[in-house]
Amino acid sequence: MVDVEVLREETTTVCRPVGELDAFSVADFREHLAGLAGDDAVVIDLSGVPFMDSAGLGALIGGIRKIREASGEVVVVCDRPAVLRLLHTTRFDRMVTVVGSVEDAHTEFAAAAES
Repeated sequence: MVDVEVLREETTTVCRPVGELDAFSVADFREHLAGLAGDDAVVIDLSGVPFMDSAGLGALIGGIRKIREASGEVVVVCDRPAVLRLLHTTRFDRMVTVVGSVEDAHTEFAAAAES
């Protein structure tokens, strides 16, 4: 099972799943991401995810697609070596900005707003 915390801040929304994202636990995560479509700036913080399989990756990509279709921007936070390896191997990190902390994600959004 995965717990998902959504925190709406002044300029961003932070979605923080905690637990493994696999075929058995991904449904709640998918629902939370779908609920973020329409938010302008979304940080998906994977620092509480020690393991993610292809089902978790599929939910992540699908959620990001919905957010972007609604004109939102997304930055993913990941500091877990196993999950980072998956994101790099699948070239996910070429489609979506991946940073090491929520603070770095806020910096990315601020830089994008200035340009």
